Amino acid sequence: MSEVKELLVEELQDLLHAESQLTKALPQMVQAAHNPKLKEAFEKHLKQTEGHVERLKRAFGLLGDKAQAKPCKGMAGLIEEGQETISEGKEKGELVADLALIAAAQKIEHYEICGYGTVRALARQIGETQVATLLDHTLGEEESADYLLTEVAKPVIQDLTSNGNSDVRVERHKRSSSTAKSAAAGS
Repeated sequence: MSEVKELLVEELQDLLHAESQLTKALPQMVQAAHNPKLKEAFEKHLKQTEGHVERLKRAFGLLGDKAQAKPCKGMAGLIEEGQETISEGKEKGELVADLALIAAAQKIEHYEICGYGTVRALARQIGETQVATLLDHTLGEEESADYLLTEVAKPVIQDLTSNGNSDVRVERHKRSSSTAKSAAAGS
């Protein structure tokens, strides 16, 4: 096996583990989301992610290799950050919590976009056009998911920044209450 093909297989193994981790994390993100469109986006991407796992397994088959995952520490770290975002979101207003979830999800999407772009290029380089086509399809879905998250964020940001938003007032109240408590404790 050429060194480039070995690298391709290693990167696919990393992506297989990343996607498998994500299939476990996305249901938690669905549950934590408040905005119906955000919930829907996470649910849609969960279905896509399950398809990504199957597509990766097909890619291994086309390469004549076993679909075996290799621990992906990068995704593990991103998911851990996402879990922190979910926990911290319980103390925030719904709009801010959803924006934080979107930020965490987009970090994951960008990681995946990078990974799929790399493996697609490696597959093309060694003439594995069927594998490259499979990976290109997944890359397109990852890019679409990132775009959708941006689109979901726009009205949330608009709601958050509008003057009469109760979520903003709740946030300000929480900050002023905690500042007052801190000041009283320091006296």
